[in-house]
Amino acid sequence: MRPSIFRFFQFWAHKPITFTASFSSRASLLSASSSGQNITTSHPNGSSSKMYSNSCETLSEDPSKDRPISDMLIDSFGRMHTYLRISLTERCNLRCHYCMPTEGVELTPSPQLLSQDEIVRLATLFVSSGVNKIRLTGGEPTIRKDIEELCLQLSNLKGVKTLAMTTNGIVLGKKLLKLKDSGLNLVNISLDTLVPAKFEFMTRRKGHERVMESINTAVELGYNPVKVNCVVMRGFNDDEICDFVELTRERPINVRFIEFMPFDGNVWNVKKLVPYAEMLDKVVEKFTGLQRIQDHPTETAKNFRIDGHQGSVSFITSMTEHFCAGCNRLRLLADGNFKVCLFGSSEVSLRDPLRLGEGDDKLREIIGAAVKRKKASHAGMFEIAKTPNRPMIHIGG
Repeated sequence: MRPSIFRFFQFWAHKPITFTASFSSRASLLSASSSGQNITTSHPNGSSSKMYSNSCETLSEDPSKDRPISDMLIDSFGRMHTYLRISLTERCNLRCHYCMPTEGVELTPSPQLLSQDEIVRLATLFVSSGVNKIRLTGGEPTIRKDIEELCLQLSNLKGVKTLAMTTNGIVLGKKLLKLKDSGLNLVNISLDTLVPAKFEFMTRRKGHERVMESINTAVELGYNPVKVNCVVMRGFNDDEICDFVELTRERPINVRFIEFMPFDGNVWNVKKLVPYAEMLDKVVEKFTGLQRIQDHPTETAKNFRIDGHQGSVSFITSMTEHFCAGCNRLRLLADGNFKVCLFGSSEVSLRDPLRLGEGDDKLREIIGAAVKRKKASHAGMFEIAKTPNRPMIHIGG
C-alpha cells in the first residue's frame, strides 16, 4: 500500500471529521418525498426531471389475504411480522471495522449454536405461523458446510415465497449455482468500496476481486436485481457514491446505500454518518431522471430508478428517517436467541426450551410474548449509540 494511502486510512480511522448535515436544496425534495408528491429536480446541465415519490402509507396490502397470520406474529401495534432473518454462524472470513471490534469478538462455542435440524425446526414453526420470507445472514453464511442443504430444506417449506441471503461475496461465486438450484432466489452482496486498497483497509483482508466476480456471477445466473449493500462513511467512501450508481447503468444491480449505524465495538461516530439527504443530493447533482419507486409498506429502503439505467438505487435511512412503523422483521441469532428489533438489547432464548424438549405450543408462547413486547420504534441514533447491544457479527447482517 502506498504511504499516502496509508496515511489517509490512519486519518479516517483516528481523526475527527467535520460533520455537516447537507440538506441543501434537497430538503424540500425530501419533504415532498415523504408526502407522496411529484417532484421536479433541476440539474447543472439545465435539464429537469420529475421524481414521483410515494410514501409507505400510499400502499395498503394485507398479508393475511394470502394466508392467515398467527397472533404470535402480530405485535401490540398491529404490525404483522412475515420476515425472519436467520443468522447461521458468528464466524466470518472478513474483519470489517463497522461489524467487528478491532480486538475481535468472543465466539459462542459450537455446541451452543443451533444445528441444521434446530434451524429447520424453528423456521418451520415461523413459516407455519405466517412468515413468507427468510433471509440467511451471519457472520458469513456461505462458510457453513451445510449451506446448500439448509437452503434446500428452507426453500421447500410450504409458504416460503422468498429465500434470500446477505453475504460478503468472498466465496459466493463458487457456490452460487448450487445455492440457486437449492432455492436461493434473492442475494444481497456487501461491498463498501470499489477501490481494492480501501477494501483491504476496511475488511482487514484481501478479496475485492472475488466480491466483484460474485456480483458478475449473480448477474449471469439471472438474479434480478442483484442487490449490493454499501455502508456509507464520511471520509472513507462518500466520494464513491456516484461510482456505485454507475454499476446500475447497464446491469440489473440495485445499489443500496446504508447509513452508518452504531453497534458495540464499531466506534460509531455521528461525524462519520452521511445522512440520506446528503447522499441523495450527490446522486441528483450528477444523474438526471431520478424517479421514486412506489415502496411496499414494509420496505426498509427508499427506492429510485434513473432514466436509462437498467438497475436502481436505494437508501436505507435507519438513523435519520427510521421505518419502524412498517417493520415486519424478526431475528433468530446463531446461538438460538430471538430478537425482535435490530437495535434493541432484549433477547430471549429459543434454543434452551427447544433442547429441553418443549413442544411447538410453548415455543409459540415464548415467541408471541417477545413480539408483543416490541416497541413502536427504536430510540434514535444517539440513544442507540449509548445502549448496550451485541456487535453486528453476533446479531447477523
